[in-house]
Amino acid sequence: MIPFSPPRIDDKICNAVVEALKSGWITTGPRTKNFEKKITEYCGNKATICLNSATAGLEIMLRWYGVGEGDEVILPAYTYSATANVVVHCGATPVFVDVNANDFNINVTEIEKAITANTKVIMPVDFAGMPCDYEAITKLAITHKNKFTAKSDNQKKLGRILILSDSAHSFGASVGNKKTGSLCDVSVFSFHAVKNLSTAEGGAVALNFNETVFNNEELYKYLCMYTLHGQNKDALAKTQKGNWKYDIVEAGYKCNMTDICAAMGLVELERYDNDTQIKRKFIVESYSALLKADARFQLPLFKDGERISCFHLYPLRINGITSEQRDAIIQEIFNRDVSVNVHFMPVPAMSFYKKMGYDILKYKTAYDNYCREITLPIFYDLTDEQIVTIVKAVIESVNAVLKK
Repeated sequence: MIPFSPPRIDDKICNAVVEALKSGWITTGPRTKNFEKKITEYCGNKATICLNSATAGLEIMLRWYGVGEGDEVILPAYTYSATANVVVHCGATPVFVDVNANDFNINVTEIEKAITANTKVIMPVDFAGMPCDYEAITKLAITHKNKFTAKSDNQKKLGRILILSDSAHSFGASVGNKKTGSLCDVSVFSFHAVKNLSTAEGGAVALNFNETVFNNEELYKYLCMYTLHGQNKDALAKTQKGNWKYDIVEAGYKCNMTDICAAMGLVELERYDNDTQIKRKFIVESYSALLKADARFQLPLFKDGERISCFHLYPLRINGITSEQRDAIIQEIFNRDVSVNVHFMPVPAMSFYKKMGYDILKYKTAYDNYCREITLPIFYDLTDEQIVTIVKAVIESVNAVLKK
């Protein structure tokens, strides 16, 4: 069976983890701090804090901005549940809008229609690794400043809707000469096991505020405290001679990254552009070359103007099929010992959100994309022979279901 997305665990990763274990420092420490600095250098943003997940990063930033009951957060209907769940956790209301047909990303026109006086945050999602149109989204936030009603001190300082990017898929993607992480106010990355750059579990918050509004380094220090119980010194600081005494300055959260995870991340970041991305680009281009002649297939978008994807997913769509036919095709593919997936079942179609009154049929493009989508495997050790096998399995399965 060809797997879907196994992590890359080689000797470099194993050795780095063993070194971290033998160092005696396995929680947040020097490796995590170094990883944060390296991410900031790579992405070109102002400051970065590493956490235990992208989900934690999104929720922490919503809470920092004072998002709560009565507030609205605009996000795409086509995303993973975490994007919406964090809004619910804060007591705010998720406001779903439809997406684009070409890149699955949030539709800017639909965002504008959804903005109200209660809108505090727009949370775009870089689906499959393709950046959203942050220039247009930021213009919307500025254009509608007069409609913005600030409730918290941080909202008053920014004076507009916060652009909080769910960049879980898009580490290393770019628009022109700028990488994700530096395209809007705040971007949140995921380093989960299936991501291009993995730390087993983990994430990072890339801060990129205008320094005239927020001091990013000061905000970084605050977030270090806020994500470690509200403790004003972390374990590393307390190891300094005579520096044992600490205080709890507010009721914070516990979502710090460990040095074991950071050790993996440092290895992956060092070889990201000159190895990982080259291989992922080769895989998606190979798929497209083998599938492009068949008019039944709608190939994914990986480059558009100045936007370049980081090749996180290969979301293939099959023209003119129903969701039931798509499911049957997936079963046929699995019967041929190839693992595939679907990204994603839109959030308004999930039971929890349906009970809240959301209806996926209101988001026509999102629903159409979902019904026809099958995600093909991408991972570092995928061989040329396996790529051919996967494409053969897809074509044969489509033929079997559609009776070509």
